[in-house]
Amino acid sequence: MYYSAGTYESFARPEKPKDVDKKSAYIIGTGLAGLSAAFYLVRDGQMKGEHIHVLEKLELAGGSCDGRKDITKGFFMRGGREMDNHFECMWDMYRDVPSIETPGISVLDEYYWLNKHDPNYSLCRASTNCGEDAHTDKKFELDKDSAMALSKLFMTPEKDLEDKKISDILPDSFWNTNFWLYWQTMFAFQKWSSALEMKRYLCRYVHHIDGLPDFSALRFTKYNQYESMILPLVKYLENHGVKIEYGIDVKNVIIDTVGDKKIAKQIVYVKDGKEQTIDLIEEDLVFITNGCCTDSSCYGDQNTAPDLSHLKDGYGESWDMWKAIAAQAKHGEFGNPDVFCNNIEETNWMSATVATSNEEIIQHIINICKRDPRNGKVTTGGIVTVKDSTDNWYLSWTINRQPQFKSQDKNMILVWLYSLSTNKEGNYVKKPMRECTGAEVAMEWLYHIGIPQNEIEDLAHNACNTTTCFMPYIDAFFQPRKNEDRPLVVPKGAVNFAFIGQFAETPRDTIFTTEYSIRTGMEAVYTLLDVDRGVPEVWGSQYDVRELLKAVYYAIDKKPITEFPLSFIEKEALKIALKKVKGTDIELLLKDSKLID
Repeated sequence: MYYSAGTYESFARPEKPKDVDKKSAYIIGTGLAGLSAAFYLVRDGQMKGEHIHVLEKLELAGGSCDGRKDITKGFFMRGGREMDNHFECMWDMYRDVPSIETPGISVLDEYYWLNKHDPNYSLCRASTNCGEDAHTDKKFELDKDSAMALSKLFMTPEKDLEDKKISDILPDSFWNTNFWLYWQTMFAFQKWSSALEMKRYLCRYVHHIDGLPDFSALRFTKYNQYESMILPLVKYLENHGVKIEYGIDVKNVIIDTVGDKKIAKQIVYVKDGKEQTIDLIEEDLVFITNGCCTDSSCYGDQNTAPDLSHLKDGYGESWDMWKAIAAQAKHGEFGNPDVFCNNIEETNWMSATVATSNEEIIQHIINICKRDPRNGKVTTGGIVTVKDSTDNWYLSWTINRQPQFKSQDKNMILVWLYSLSTNKEGNYVKKPMRECTGAEVAMEWLYHIGIPQNEIEDLAHNACNTTTCFMPYIDAFFQPRKNEDRPLVVPKGAVNFAFIGQFAETPRDTIFTTEYSIRTGMEAVYTLLDVDRGVPEVWGSQYDVRELLKAVYYAIDKKPITEFPLSFIEKEALKIALKKVKGTDIELLLKDSKLID
């Protein structure tokens, strides 16, 4: 497997890999990683669909990319996905996945046209005082110490950031900046999150610093992620003969190490309460989704809080399987799951889905986001963070294009909200979010959008239906770590197996993205089948001086560098530097980025 860039490789079709007709594949998990692995086996690996077996514990595909309607309880959306124009592997895949809504076009076409006609941007990034615009006004408000610390983090080698927290790297002043408000709530980072992962994010999305304050960098699907992304992919696979086998709870993959070779020999699973096995030969390829950020999710509804009584650090079926596999490694080459799953208090947050058609509530929404959610277009343009709640629940909410579900009533809107601090009392509801019923969660949100207090309880109970989900491991991949704590997609010496998903390691890309899952699936297939075509490299904006200069300009709130607060010595050094580059291309680059007049 190798990386490539440019249209020469992206438009090319690989030759059929040698001996692929003799091979079979077993894919554990039907999240985006597993489904994308199946896709690449079919399209580029040219493996027969009937040779591909996708094993799923649940009765529904999609993994964490779910979205469903419970007939008795209402709509559930655990989370949502933001996309980027430089998700190179994702768009490589979806350009060949047919739309299930519009004949003759691809999912990429559908997505591209939608976001061209209705581009995403926010008109209110944060609120205060029960629904007033907090007027962050697209400013980062980085002080000199914070700006310099971010620059240093950007340039620090990953090896030097292993096991370090963000709080070990950034100054106290950073936590009061708009940059941190934007960053934390958009990506769900915490002060104790991995400095290594934050560096990756900074490097990966440096080309989007200008779009961070108003979400103009983002693109969204038409419907929820399950209907827009998972269903078309499942349909594609089924049309190519791929079988998804549900109710298969994989417990272990037995791996033999003989010299330098590591060979998957057996899959151990439970079906209908009975333990069974699948014996493997070297021609049988195994793709393992190790770990899951939505493992052990706890659901609540309008009248019931989620039951957390069974939760315990380090326990969950995806973790149990990974631990069983990791225990077989001689030198830790299958990763270290304990690093990620042993502190639920640090890795949890909670989301809720509010369904309403109440006119008064909708008018308060319009007052904040300046758009009517019923017009079928971008509404909030991303999350609205409740600035007053930063010391409480730390609540954010969003309304994507409506309807979010094809089955949704035309008068109904769905609001998604989440809390980063589930253990603290709310501003209005004096309980931690994790202890609240759906109606109580709705009450807190209604308070923050400006509903009169004497109406809140009635509207929450009678004009809203709210479902909730507590996810104990949703931030697990942000835990401070060493590079080797995540296994390589294909570990050294692995003959017939690979790790895929958010807890496999591929360089430079960022977890908690659709791209990461799809990239691991693509890299796994290309490596094990020796597909003679390049995997698109992670977009290289961190190496593009134009993007770097633009990022600096926006990070210092669109000021020329001569206005940045510098010491006397620094100012004199800057004068000398600018004099040296006068009349050169460097001066032109600085002028183009507006860093100098």
